[in-house]
Amino acid sequence: MQTTSERSSNGILGSLGSFLRKCVFQILSVGPIPRHVAFIMGGNRRYARKQNLSETASYTAGFLALMSILKYCYELGIQYVTLYAFSIDNFKRLPHEVKHVMDLMQEKLQAMLKKQSILHSYGIRVRFLGDLKLLNDPLRLLAEEAMTATAKNSKMVLLICVAYTSTNEILRAVHGCCREKMEENPEDPMIVKVGDLERHMDTAMIPEPDILIRTSGETRLSNFLLWQTTYCYLYSPSVLWPEISLRHLVWGILNFQRLHPNLEQQKKKKLN
Repeated sequence: MQTTSERSSNGILGSLGSFLRKCVFQILSVGPIPRHVAFIMGGNRRYARKQNLSETASYTAGFLALMSILKYCYELGIQYVTLYAFSIDNFKRLPHEVKHVMDLMQEKLQAMLKKQSILHSYGIRVRFLGDLKLLNDPLRLLAEEAMTATAKNSKMVLLICVAYTSTNEILRAVHGCCREKMEENPEDPMIVKVGDLERHMDTAMIPEPDILIRTSGETRLSNFLLWQTTYCYLYSPSVLWPEISLRHLVWGILNFQRLHPNLEQQKKKKLN
């Protein structure tokens, strides 16, 4: 149990940390703040081996890191945060590993829906992207419940990619386009334009990511948002996901601000 002096000291340190964070965010706000930041949360299992922890403990640490990152993004005014939570390819792992991750996601969703603290106090809307029919029924129903419960929140959108790969998203979008064209006029040649395809993507009506952060030093996209990251700044800090901190987010945004004029110029060339 903490003593009164220890609680007082922690309170002072917390207030000082909050003050310093606000100062850093004020400096960052002089430059362009990204609207959309995406994360590939790499390194949870390596963190478990490094710290001699169970995978359960490492994923719990990763979840706490995620809550901190969401808080920082909210305070910075970032409107969209996308997470690569579980790839379709991950279903090829050992059955007990897949079950463990599914159970953990279900547990965290239940906790968020029960407390609804971070979601509603921060005004976060949750959306799940991916081939959700691949999920087990309890997790899929919880995902649908979370989307319904937060549908009116508008301060930030949290996009969780689960049972997702970019190639699967594109394939489903093509199928959706073909069905739509057939319903409109089955006699006409089936011509699919880029705009048609984008309307059927999971990310329709969502701005493309400005920054994609992949922890653990990996520089692969791993079949994540391939269509949407053409003009996105890619940042690959060597830190493992449970170790990610404010300084990594700040450094990523500073680099984005430095490169922003060139990225915008490339986007304009695309439009022209």
